[in-house]
Amino acid sequence: ADRVSAWIAAAVDGGAKPVCGGEQDGPFITATLLENVPREADVYTGEVFGPVATLERFDHFTDAVARVNDSRYGLQAGVFTRDFGRIRYAFDTCEVGGVVIGDIPSMRIDSMPYGGVKHSGYGREGIRFAMEEMSEPRLMMINGNYFEPER
Repeated sequence: ADRVSAWIAAAVDGGAKPVCGGEQDGPFITATLLENVPREADVYTGEVFGPVATLERFDHFTDAVARVNDSRYGLQAGVFTRDFGRIRYAFDTCEVGGVVIGDIPSMRIDSMPYGGVKHSGYGREGIRFAMEEMSEPRLMMINGNYFEPER
């Protein structure tokens, strides 16, 4: 909570406008919405892992996707549109581990392959992926000509 509060304060000091939230009460922070966040601010360039969202204007949908990709991180992206062309463009172009349409990017189901790309991690979570991670694949090959047939 202290780190998240510090990131919020630094963004506001750098020119971000708080729309709502940002209050800390011990280990809790109210959901925070910031606009006009400087691109060098930690809440813009890092993974906050706290209740913080930023609002940013764009002229074209392709500009918004380019801003998603202009990050060293790529866990998940949330896209809110009913335009299937934009949905397909976001899925094909976003450099993230998953694109969630019409819901928050932290939404997940245990059976789905959840995980990121770039500095957001390697591999995937989920039941199948956990079983693979905890298993060691093995192989046995037998040359049938090596053995004599049993009589």
